[in-house]
Amino acid sequence: MVNFLVKTIANAVALAVAVWLLDDITLTGDDTADKTLTLVLVALIFGLVNVVVKPIAKLLSFPVLILTLGLFTLVINALMLLLTSWLAEQVDLAFRVDGFWTAVLGGLIISIVSWAVNMLLPDGD
Repeated sequence: MVNFLVKTIANAVALAVAVWLLDDITLTGDDTADKTLTLVLVALIFGLVNVVVKPIAKLLSFPVLILTLGLFTLVINALMLLLTSWLAEQVDLAFRVDGFWTAVLGGLIISIVSWAVNMLLPDGD
């Protein structure tokens, strides 16, 4: 349970940094509490997408991953971020990613920040 909370917090912080750095990733809300709740809910959706969909996408794209020496992972991360944005819109969360290249850059930022935050937060194992 602690590991789940750590990963959710790391995802929320990483998403917040991406929203802060990129104009085409937007998070809207009435106040800070509303934005924070939306960010945590989007982080939960993002975590669920990464647990369920991402392994399937990596398995199906394995030959392309080998040919590109793993760089295709950036595309997979972008697609996971776009899927998260679409799912967030479906449940009326005010989170939006506009454009594929924004998603690629956002996915890169989220990966780096999430890795750094996971290094700083205690591990639940």
